[in-house]
Amino acid sequence: MAEAGTGFLEQLKSCIVWSWTYLWTVWFFIVLFLVYILRVPLKINDNLSTVSMFLNTLTPKFYVALTGTSSLISGLILIFEWWYFRKYGTSFIEQVSVSHLRPLLGGVDNNSSNNSNSSNGDSDSNRQSVSECKVWRNPLNLFRGAEYNRYTWVTGREPLTYYDMNLSAQDHQTFFTCDTDHLRPADAIMQKAWRERNPQARISAAHEALEINECATAYILLAEEEATTIAEAEKLFKQALKAGDGCYRRSQQLQHHGSQYEAQHRRDTNVLVYIKRRLAMCARRLGRTREAVKMMRDLMKEFPLLSMFNIHENLLEALLELQAYADVQAVLAKYDDISLPKSATICYTAALLKARAVSDKFSPEAASRRGLSTAEMNAVEAIHRAVEFNPHVPKYLLEMKSLILPPEHILKRGDSEAIAYAFFHLAHWKRVEGALNLLHCTWEGTFRMIPYPLEKGHLFYPYPICTETADRELLPSFHEVSVYPKKELPFFILFTAGLCSFTAMLALLTHQFPELMGVFAKAFLSTLFAPLNFVMEKVESILPSSLWHQLTRI
Repeated sequence: MAEAGTGFLEQLKSCIVWSWTYLWTVWFFIVLFLVYILRVPLKINDNLSTVSMFLNTLTPKFYVALTGTSSLISGLILIFEWWYFRKYGTSFIEQVSVSHLRPLLGGVDNNSSNNSNSSNGDSDSNRQSVSECKVWRNPLNLFRGAEYNRYTWVTGREPLTYYDMNLSAQDHQTFFTCDTDHLRPADAIMQKAWRERNPQARISAAHEALEINECATAYILLAEEEATTIAEAEKLFKQALKAGDGCYRRSQQLQHHGSQYEAQHRRDTNVLVYIKRRLAMCARRLGRTREAVKMMRDLMKEFPLLSMFNIHENLLEALLELQAYADVQAVLAKYDDISLPKSATICYTAALLKARAVSDKFSPEAASRRGLSTAEMNAVEAIHRAVEFNPHVPKYLLEMKSLILPPEHILKRGDSEAIAYAFFHLAHWKRVEGALNLLHCTWEGTFRMIPYPLEKGHLFYPYPICTETADRELLPSFHEVSVYPKKELPFFILFTAGLCSFTAMLALLTHQFPELMGVFAKAFLSTLFAPLNFVMEKVESILPSSLWHQLTRI
């Protein structure tokens, strides 16, 4: 409650700052108008009557021009504010006014409060922020040649962004190269190939490396980028496995002879694991799901420490396809641990298993009459947990938002992860009777438990604020990025829109009814200057005439 009150006060204070800024700007321009346009010297004692007489002689055309100009200026400000908000997600005037005026008005930075107990909390939150804003390799990423390129040929759209492909290039250089590559001609060619931006140059370099000897990484590149079908990619990966397995066995025997041999063995291990994982994914794509499950289980047993590839997420998806829910639960029991990083696959698969137990008989009307049973309560809590971790997924599962091809990298808790999960798991949710209905009835209830998700979470850390920026870099421009929490239009945009509409209406009314609007304008200006006249009369009655004369001369 205290945090909710703090958030409301901060919003109220920001609105006051914006309004105060705008009002002072308006008054500043009014003063400039009087001084430079009307050429009225600020000798208040003598010239207030001159100002009043001047205003009485103004024609309706002047008021039409004045209100029209005000409407035009407000419209230009509105257009600029809307463009800035759409591009950067914040109001320009809000950002400037809060940054420069809040310190003058006594604003206090929230980070400086509660200095006690801040060291441990800040370090934990910083570590969590770094981990949650880290971009991860998508464990279910598609094949460039056989899937991404085919999409481009059909639609003419690029499904991958330059940023995403650049991250993949960095991953390939990390996993598939080492410091001793220059000693082997084929590996030296591939070391340069992974740095090439042109796909055709990479493919040509891979063929050049294969002319020298059987190079596993060259086969990998051809399987990923040149093969136009999954069957062709699988054939090339089998050739890569034959070459990579031999290199792995040789480097395994020499790994203790020095740091260079150890680095080479580490590289060969990464290559072998990558090949076997992609072969398992080929088998899954070609419908040989049981074979894919066996390959993934063997790979996880052979290399239990290589969790960076997240092979268990591939295994969960394949087991769900087989409807082996007991095996899925066993995998979740191992990886859905508080000490391990979470993912949408883990959280939503756990929710699906809980929902499966009650979804076929669930009815919102019956539940509202009799209340939720224990099993239904567990299912709802699991859904709330999953939605809190990644709130973007339900819209894709419920088909409220269109899916696109998942990127090669994802941001956990972001829109990119939601797309990657829903792209492969939507069919599994549809297969469980009533699961999507239960999700539809309960997922929005999560947000009542976390009214300020950027400040405090319920079961997880606060939702990271960096997801929107990273997702815009990872996802193609034709996709509308899902934003959470949904950003409302800044107060200043609404205020400027209202001001633009009001002044435009005044200009129209003045043009249509000049005499009547002239009377209203004169009455309004007289009322506006009445307090100033009253104050000046009091000042004249109090101050000596000689002192007042000297002040007016100044």
